[in-house]
Amino acid sequence: MSTDSKTPPPQVWPSLAANDARGLMAFLTDVLGFVETVAYTDDSGVVQHAELAWPAGGGIMMGQRRPGTDGRVTASGAFSAYVVVAEAGDIDALAARVRDDGRGTVVREPYDTDYGSHDVAVRDPEGNNWQFGTYPGSPRP
Repeated sequence: MSTDSKTPPPQVWPSLAANDARGLMAFLTDVLGFVETVAYTDDSGVVQHAELAWPAGGGIMMGQRRPGTDGRVTASGAFSAYVVVAEAGDIDALAARVRDDGRGTVVREPYDTDYGSHDVAVRDPEGNNWQFGTYPGSPRP
């Protein structure tokens, strides 16, 4: 967790509509390491809104794709995000979990960038692209 007093808490939440919200949420929590903080369902159990937190800060909002969601959020399969991971070894472990689990795909095996990050590219079961890396972004002025 950051102790940088200049950096405010996250106020931008990438959002997507999943074809199988519960299935995607299971992959994101069980394999990638997100934490489900809330899931609101309708009377039939369809996820209307869910929030998945990234342990180091930030997260995503999502729900089941259904009539009326088109145009409000990114359709599943068209979503991409960069997620900061503290340690290079955690990147390698994440890649191994994805390979072992089999629901997602490691698109690019762990590699080092020319700007000092250790990254891996992953595609989730619905076709969304996730880049995990150790580069935390440029410090704020």
